[in-house]
Amino acid sequence: MANALYDALFGPHQQNQARYIGASADNGLSYQQFLQMASKFAGALVASGLQPGDRVAVQVNKSIEALALYTGCVQCGCVFLPLNTAYTAREVSYFVGDAEPGLLVCDASAEASLQEALASAACQISTLNADGSGRLTDTAAGQNDTFTPVPRAATDLAAILYTSGTTGRSKGAMLTHANLLSNAETLVDYWQFTEQDTLLHALPIYHTHGLFVACNTIALAGASMIFQPSFKLDDVIDQMPHATTMMGVPTFYTRLLGDKRFSKELTSHMRLFISGSAPLLAETHDAFAARTGHKILERYGMTETNMNTSNPYDGDRRAGTVGFALPGVEVKICNPETGEDLPDNTIGMLQVRGPNVFSGYWRMPEKTAEELLESGFFITGDLAKIDSHGYVHIVGRDKDLIISGGFNIYPKELELLLDEQEGVLESAVIGAPHSDFGEGVVAVLVARQDAIVDTDRIAGNLADSIARFKQPKKYVVVPELPRNAMGKVQKNVLREQYASAFE
Repeated sequence: MANALYDALFGPHQQNQARYIGASADNGLSYQQFLQMASKFAGALVASGLQPGDRVAVQVNKSIEALALYTGCVQCGCVFLPLNTAYTAREVSYFVGDAEPGLLVCDASAEASLQEALASAACQISTLNADGSGRLTDTAAGQNDTFTPVPRAATDLAAILYTSGTTGRSKGAMLTHANLLSNAETLVDYWQFTEQDTLLHALPIYHTHGLFVACNTIALAGASMIFQPSFKLDDVIDQMPHATTMMGVPTFYTRLLGDKRFSKELTSHMRLFISGSAPLLAETHDAFAARTGHKILERYGMTETNMNTSNPYDGDRRAGTVGFALPGVEVKICNPETGEDLPDNTIGMLQVRGPNVFSGYWRMPEKTAEELLESGFFITGDLAKIDSHGYVHIVGRDKDLIISGGFNIYPKELELLLDEQEGVLESAVIGAPHSDFGEGVVAVLVARQDAIVDTDRIAGNLADSIARFKQPKKYVVVPELPRNAMGKVQKNVLREQYASAFE
């Protein structure tokens, strides 16, 4: 039994190619140097007492060393568990308590607060900083620069990624070696990546998009990456002449369009721009094409499935759609209540099935059974339709999900915190259109009788409890929330009422 994921991504056929991973086109590591680094991290994990199947929770800033740690996990059979760097110690304590990792790797600046929050957890803590330094790096330095990959079955877990839950409890999506490899193989072929490509990578790597869609695809193709710490407009524009492709969220493209330096000449050598993680407005698609001559390729995926659909590489990339089902992936539209298949051009619940679909939610068998059907179809929670030409249109969401800057936010998690705040009787959280983030979070609050709600104080309290990207960008205090005859809060009414909250 081999380690098929590692062998495919970084096997002998890749190691000696003159390709690179670096912060710029003239400052990077060759694949061979990168794999030596990854092997040292794999050795460090083993030296720390970790066994195949053990979870490694990682909350660190983006760096080549962080990517090498992921690769080292694949090599030694550990399960990679990336955590958003914006999560507070309180949030991290939940993930550690739920996943029970053998090791948590964090930035040194966060270690003290995490040690306090995790005092009762049986979990080692090590450090890895943005500049590559840290105790884990020190441990790795004493290890061999070669490591024989641990055999793993296709069904073995490669990663657990947490996605917010509608009940406020985050769910750990279990992704297998086969899930990740099948999706990378499909994307290399469908998007026509080769070793001649260079990806301009400005995405975070604690997310499916930046880690699996981008890094696994590029590794499998043997291509290069300009691996920037984050999206900074000046840096992206500076490095674009050295790239052939870019993956981004809609915010990246709106910010590029807002800069006069971003021109047809600057993008003349680019082969492909890809957008995902949040809906791309048709006006952004059209403005981008008018400015550069490039039609952004929009695709659709989820934490639980990686990529499901894509506009064609060769063919009509239609604004406002996410294209066709990828090869090997099935999509269908169903009645949300009965599960009955619906005809074309009918809005219903989108379901997907394929080798990319996760194996279930970590330690949540009942939730897994609700959403991952015996037929193999996964209920995405997205409302969609398939038109007569086969293009999939995502038209809404069935779970009140808010997508802000490409990150998923479930209102219930916020509402539970808001309802605990002094003076608050009840709350409702919605998303409103935001020119930069796609959607911004609006907290609508009702005060207790004779109480005064101090929204500044509430904002300060939430800053210590939840990640910044989840925090409301606007607070509104109202006498009461709109409800239907059954007493359910009518969030559709609130969304209409505050549709211009950020204008």
